[in-house]
Amino acid sequence: MIYVGIDVAKDKHDCCILGPDGEVLRDSITFANNRKGFEELLAAIQKALQEKSRDEVRAGLESTGHYSTNLVAFLRSNGFEPVVLNPLSVNRFRKSQTLRKTKTDKADARFIAAMLLTSAASPHASVSYHIEELKVFTRSRSRLIEHRGKLRISMTRLLDVVFPELATLVWSTNQKSVYHLLLELPNPQAIAHCRIDRLTNIISAGSHGKYGREKALEIRQAAAESIGSNSPAMAFELQQTIRLIQNITIELDLLDNRIEAAVEAVKTPLLTIPGISYTLAGIILAEIGAIERFQTPAQLLAFAGMEPSTFQSGKFRANQTPMVKRGSTYLRWAVLQAARLVAMRDKTFYDYLLKKRQEGKHFNVALSHVGKKLVRVIFHMLQTNRSFVPQS
Repeated sequence: MIYVGIDVAKDKHDCCILGPDGEVLRDSITFANNRKGFEELLAAIQKALQEKSRDEVRAGLESTGHYSTNLVAFLRSNGFEPVVLNPLSVNRFRKSQTLRKTKTDKADARFIAAMLLTSAASPHASVSYHIEELKVFTRSRSRLIEHRGKLRISMTRLLDVVFPELATLVWSTNQKSVYHLLLELPNPQAIAHCRIDRLTNIISAGSHGKYGREKALEIRQAAAESIGSNSPAMAFELQQTIRLIQNITIELDLLDNRIEAAVEAVKTPLLTIPGISYTLAGIILAEIGAIERFQTPAQLLAFAGMEPSTFQSGKFRANQTPMVKRGSTYLRWAVLQAARLVAMRDKTFYDYLLKKRQEGKHFNVALSHVGKKLVRVIFHMLQTNRSFVPQS
């Protein structure tokens, strides 16, 4: 068995190859992040293998986001099963091996190879095409929602200056009727000088008839007495921000359709859980990847960062400790959202939430307990491919 440690970077990677007894076969190989560089790595591994089978190769690298995606795919296509290591584990292993403050890419590659030699890390489990696509879609959706949230905050900031009174006249400034109004009339001066019949038509069309002449009169009166700024520049920025919000919303609708199609293709039993939508099911499936990576529900809990931290010293043991919150932030968010929705629709989960609340726990703490219970259910359903069965 030979051990290939690879330190991944954006433009180039470093590699170290160790023999079965830890002897250095190739101390330092630097190759580019392109086809030619990958072929150089393959040639170096084959040279170290000599006449041995590729099954005798154990290659490993840190989980470094998208930088390692193409390299992992290349290794798989050439008959290798790479081990993807947690960067925190690699960092702690490096510190345990030396007291020197040495941190270089070449040294990291050697530590990764040594870690493969001494640990029992499993190869990176391959996932289906649909799951890989789901992860792209759901991560993209999360980024767009975050961006839209920032734009909505920016819109609120602009409205506080341009037309602060408007927020008191509608249930939310982030509704279609408000967008429709401000795209047509972006400041109080324009609204105050607008004919009442035109203003009525604008807000009626934007609200699908919910708002009429009475609301139009109310808004125009507030605009006439407004202390807001009539700056053309701020009015333009307000309209621009609204257009960006609308464009992102359109893209989110397209993404939701893609996510739904991908979840349908997977045929997951998670959709039988009451309250779990295509979007939540898609996020959970995408973040878990291959359920075969986890032997117990506790491992899945740890991956989501929902396991409790522990602290013990001498005779002291802490009783109330927070979640570690390491692992997939996206999975943890999806599980907690699903826990809230499932507790609203399933009596078993609702009773469990109520029980934790009666124990004096804060709502969010009680909800996290429901989330842990849900993770155990999800683990069993994915392992056995069985549908959800209500217990009461």
